[in-house]
Amino acid sequence: MCAEKIQRFLMAIVLTVALFLFASNQILYGMIIQTLVIVMVIIWAIFDFCPSLWVFKKVFGKCPQKD
Repeated sequence: MCAEKIQRFLMAIVLTVALFLFASNQILYGMIIQTLVIVMVIIWAIFDFCPSLWVFKKVFGKCPQKD
């Protein structure tokens, strides 16, 4: 797998964990996790830099370009 796909899967898993925490009345932990994801997405939008994607590209490599 390549970095971009791994990052998308990781974001989906983290948001799912936050959802389960909300459902199990652990609202504080769910909100903390969700806030961290939101902050990372805002940083990615403003600066075009995602820390997790940067690390994953170093470890797993970029996805091949599609034509």
